Amino acid sequence: MSLELSSGEVAAAASSREAIERRILIIRGLRVMLDHDLARLYGVETKALIQALKRNARRFPPDFAFRLSAEENSFLRSQTVTSNEGRGGRRYPPYAFTEQGVAMLSSVLRSERAVAVNIEIMRTFVALRRVAEARDALRNKLDELEKHFESRLAKHDTQLAQVFSVLRELVAPPPPPTKRAIGFTPPEGE
Repeated sequence: MSLELSSGEVAAAASSREAIERRILIIRGLRVMLDHDLARLYGVETKALIQALKRNARRFPPDFAFRLSAEENSFLRSQTVTSNEGRGGRRYPPYAFTEQGVAMLSSVLRSERAVAVNIEIMRTFVALRRVAEARDALRNKLDELEKHFESRLAKHDTQLAQVFSVLRELVAPPPPPTKRAIGFTPPEGE
């Protein structure tokens, strides 16, 4: 049994990871996946996934899964152009699952596909966290560099201002020579 993946398997894993990344949203400052996206990935109906959630409610505290508010749902609907209620759309806002909620789903949905999909989803969440950490580290480094150079530039600005002042004095036209008066000028006051 070979542990190496074929190029086709690598391509499939990469495309599935990209597909999962596109389905991860940020809601309430958390990275989440919506119930209908998870159901599609797991190969089950959305209502079956929600039933599993409700049957195992104690496994899904609010930091694992939560229902979107009406406002969040309307914003999401306007962003994704989904159908409206009464026209084939959902009657209730979807559930959002955090990374921990998705991990908990693997214990509720016990199919082989659910386990395989969960592994890919967990890897995708980890990859996104690493990207965010790298971005934060880069932002901090840029802030440090900016502060360092601002202080140096402030010092150089003062020195450059002095250099320009001296250069302006050197290139300024000489003052007109004072001419001595020809002849006799009476002293002032006479």
